[in-house]
Amino acid sequence: MRIAVEGCMHGDLDNVYSTLRYLEKVENTKIDLLICCGDFQAVRNEKDLESLSVPPKYRSMNSFWKYYSGQEVAPFPTIFIGGNHEASNYLWELYYGGWAAPNIYFLGFAGVVKFGNIRIGGLSGIYNQRHYHLGHYERPPYNERDIRSVYHVREYDVHKLMQVEEPIDIFLSHDWPCGITDHGNWEELVRYKPFFKAEIQERTLGSKAAAELLEKLKPSYWFSAHLHCKFAALVQHGEVGQVTKFLALDKCLPGRNFLQIVEIETVPGPYEIQYDEEWLAITRRFNSIFPLSIHRANLGGAQVDMKDCRDWVRSRLLTRGVRPFDFVRTVPCYDPSQSVSSSCFSGHHRNPQTEFFLQFLELPYLLDNTLESRDPTHSPVSLISRDDYSEDIPIDDVDEMEELAEINDGETKDE
Repeated sequence: MRIAVEGCMHGDLDNVYSTLRYLEKVENTKIDLLICCGDFQAVRNEKDLESLSVPPKYRSMNSFWKYYSGQEVAPFPTIFIGGNHEASNYLWELYYGGWAAPNIYFLGFAGVVKFGNIRIGGLSGIYNQRHYHLGHYERPPYNERDIRSVYHVREYDVHKLMQVEEPIDIFLSHDWPCGITDHGNWEELVRYKPFFKAEIQERTLGSKAAAELLEKLKPSYWFSAHLHCKFAALVQHGEVGQVTKFLALDKCLPGRNFLQIVEIETVPGPYEIQYDEEWLAITRRFNSIFPLSIHRANLGGAQVDMKDCRDWVRSRLLTRGVRPFDFVRTVPCYDPSQSVSSSCFSGHHRNPQTEFFLQFLELPYLLDNTLESRDPTHSPVSLISRDDYSEDIPIDDVDEMEELAEINDGETKDE
């Protein structure tokens, strides 16, 4: 199986797909799957741009809308996770995962799927200590603060991934696991990115949550993006334990290292994206403690027996099948010849995929607005000291678009 891995997509699907088609032609090979490590930017229309956490002058429709509308069809099965520059309102519709467009699958805020007999897991977003222990309190339409925290990784999603016991072949995170630079040539990295040096030495570069998952899951491959550079590492788990091959990639720009082809031994195709039995059982078990407020999440309340969950899910999959529910459009698509009215609905849409998925698992729908999460008296600022909620941006929460703008314009920007 030949898998193409891409770093930050930034909505540039047309160029990535055309590059892969060119590689297939000149190398006389076949790509079976494309994996994207975040900042995918599944922007369907101009209204979605309001939920994209980038400075307004960088907001652009790019090319995802063509695939959402059906004007174009992804030539390769595509799996992606979220980063810190996403149409967060759309990804919230697909919190548990689902088709963002035909043949383009979002892994969810956390998720595991199968492609053939390869297990692929992922964690969306980036790590930020301020919000890690809180619930998913943000709801569309997002205010100025929530648009910059909705993509922060939550302990609840990591906790679910920590329950995975069966081997993971590939794992995706947007930011790098903290400490990963110990296992690669970090001196060469800081020659290219000198402003990483202090955080590497202080062991604050990257995600503590991802580091915990790396230690627990020990996947064969781990792919990341976010810092817009290529970096490889080999992680030996114990003296004679498994080895994880780590690779971070750049964003899609000419002359940049944004693509890598990986060949994995597996059963012959054809292959398709399928639900993972163990992950569905974990989802069912822990949905009862899904934290949806700004309070610290209580992760000790799920007491359902895991074996019972597995047996129940297995019987359901045998009856229904393992292919995810079909893609459904939920909003009008971008039309270059028209502008979107400012009166368009900007709240939460119930995505039929998510509704069918939850009905399949006999779980309640919990993604709608709640009084507690929207109550202005329950602001996250009231739970976090002013000093801890500085608007200064740590290096792992900076995007290179702003970094380059600072260099080119001589300006200092907030996130």
